[in-house]
Amino acid sequence: MALEIKSLVSGYRNAQVLHGVSLAVPEGEVVGLLGRNGMGKSTLIRSIMQVNPPTIDSGSILWRGQELVGLRPDQVALMGIGYVPQGRRLFASLTVQEHLSIVPARTPDAGRPAWDTARIYQLFPRLAERKKHRGNQLSGGERQMLAIARALMLNPSVLLMDEPTEGLAPVMVQTVERAVRELKKTGLTILLVEQNLRSALNVTDDVYILETGQIVHRATARDLESDPETLHRYLGV
Repeated sequence: MALEIKSLVSGYRNAQVLHGVSLAVPEGEVVGLLGRNGMGKSTLIRSIMQVNPPTIDSGSILWRGQELVGLRPDQVALMGIGYVPQGRRLFASLTVQEHLSIVPARTPDAGRPAWDTARIYQLFPRLAERKKHRGNQLSGGERQMLAIARALMLNPSVLLMDEPTEGLAPVMVQTVERAVRELKKTGLTILLVEQNLRSALNVTDDVYILETGQIVHRATARDLESDPETLHRYLGV
């Protein structure tokens, strides 16, 4: 198993958000984490990356059998965990090319080619056209492409994506979905937090639903798609 989370309890100051969350992300699969707003999805992603806050009170986060709890975020990243944060988090004054050049690249997994700017621009041709534009000159869709591209320059083994289609126009949502499918073809493992149910079901293998800090349902994407009772109960659709 690539990524395993076991009985994770995490939160902010005196507010516990995650109440014993357990899930698994197999090698080479795209696993979705769904749930309404405020259920703890981003808290889980930040906990995996060891970003503080939140603070982990108990539980285990294993990456290929190695414990992540207690490491610094940069140590987690250099173990091969790429992070596409909610809200993109780009530098307004840096160009597209500069964003891609500042990432410390690790050695890719055996048998996988390294990510470089040429490969990035093949995945996202629009970024090649905008490579001299600064972060504050990009559209929302272009910023999301760049956030994904920046994470890929690490040569990650797993990619954590937190709400990558948030606020995007439908055509840009399709661009993100296409990128996820292309990344899956390379064997990249992906944990996808997504509010857009249709988009998530289009690209994931398995899905977990998080409600009030607990996993309340697990299914294949296809099974969940054909389960209107569960969709309405936990996701309001």
